[in-house]
Amino acid sequence: GADHMVANCRAVAGDGKLGVLTHCNTGSLATAGYGTALGVVRRLHESGRLERAYCTETRPYNQGSRLTAYELLHDRIPATLVCDSMVAALLATGRVHAVVVGADRVTANGDTANKIGTYQLAICAKHHGVPFYVASPTTTVDASLPTGQEIPIEERPPREMTSIQGVELAPKGIECWNPAFDVTPAELITGGIITEKGVFPASRVLDSLSS
Repeated sequence: GADHMVANCRAVAGDGKLGVLTHCNTGSLATAGYGTALGVVRRLHESGRLERAYCTETRPYNQGSRLTAYELLHDRIPATLVCDSMVAALLATGRVHAVVVGADRVTANGDTANKIGTYQLAICAKHHGVPFYVASPTTTVDASLPTGQEIPIEERPPREMTSIQGVELAPKGIECWNPAFDVTPAELITGGIITEKGVFPASRVLDSLSS
């Protein structure tokens, strides 16, 4: 995945090191191993090809600021934390050459479900011409689901939005919509889907794994 990313991003990064943006937590704390998307970031760093990792705070549960930021600092990887709402502005600076996220499920047509906010990252990346990757093991590919529209989306309690560690952030009585995940269409996964068997175009991931 890291090698593919370096080759694919030469148009925007030249022969320099890459700035990479990630979302939520996809490292050791989430996977009990090297990590999926964060594993790619780690590999880039170990091979001297990472300029800086950018991680989103990942509201409302803050997995990025609580977990990913911790892992990056623990591994002494150059890292910057940004609010979810800063992604478009960050991409506009040209500091980010690739986006890599994880996935909880990949459907037959290559749509992916991941932590809420992933879809908007993919839209922003597409607009700015930044390759968007999904790093996910082949066990997340669900051939029984034709598209992402069939993926059930969990809705979380309003309190996750209205308070943090007991501190109230919103007025009592406000209604909340708090889906835990969103679906990124295959056509927005411009870099490809990174698996333990290789990197494949999102729209052909099922055929590629079957062949």
